[in-house]
Amino acid sequence: MGNESLVLNKKSWDEVAPRFFGRNPLPEYGPLAPREENLNLLGDVTGAKVLDIGCGSGHSLQYMDSRGVEELWGVDLSKTQIETAKELLMDSKAPVHLFESPMEENPGLPHAYFDIVYSIYALGWTTDLRQTLTNVHDYLKPGGIFVFSWEHPLHSRASLRDEELHFNKSYHEEGAYNHEAWHAPAIMQQYKVSTYINTLIECGFEIEKVVEDVSLTEEDRERHANRWYSFEKAQMIPTTLIIKCRKKR
Repeated sequence: MGNESLVLNKKSWDEVAPRFFGRNPLPEYGPLAPREENLNLLGDVTGAKVLDIGCGSGHSLQYMDSRGVEELWGVDLSKTQIETAKELLMDSKAPVHLFESPMEENPGLPHAYFDIVYSIYALGWTTDLRQTLTNVHDYLKPGGIFVFSWEHPLHSRASLRDEELHFNKSYHEEGAYNHEAWHAPAIMQQYKVSTYINTLIECGFEIEKVVEDVSLTEEDRERHANRWYSFEKAQMIPTTLIIKCRKKR
């Protein structure tokens, strides 16, 4: 199932990539979620070697370049996204290394090399969470940090109707499901918050921060106005899960 999902998702992402050009990159962590300037999860990145898992159009790497990192590395399943990122990052101050590859596989990335690995709204696409997190752990230097954000696992389980939340699926039900919001067929993964946390711990990470807060300023409301992540629903349930962890020294 994993390989079939990867083939399907690659085709789908190559098709829909233009719709996601520059969507919610760092310093944003997700729709209606606190930003990096509020959370300071990455700290001072000056001189850091950074790796973006699911780098998309490259806008988060562009943000890291603006903050003075030493090297920019990125991995994405989609050829379209990698080509877009290469173009966007053409004039970067830091050297750029981009790989068209599933996050479940190592396309030639060095081990124990990176100060920071991050993933912004991409980790839920993995067909093998444990393998992906094992890879991330391998890439990091001892003491290096991994920060990721993804849609909060509760968000898709509930819908807002007449100012009430109605659960349409069990929170306990995990695994692959069809991403119905797209015209192009794609497979996503559902995991509980505890599954993310426990798998990180089992892969050798120390959890430092778990964020489930929302940001509901008027600016957020205007910038993220859409049917899926509504301001009204975000007042009752988180849109985004953000976790910061560290590879043990």
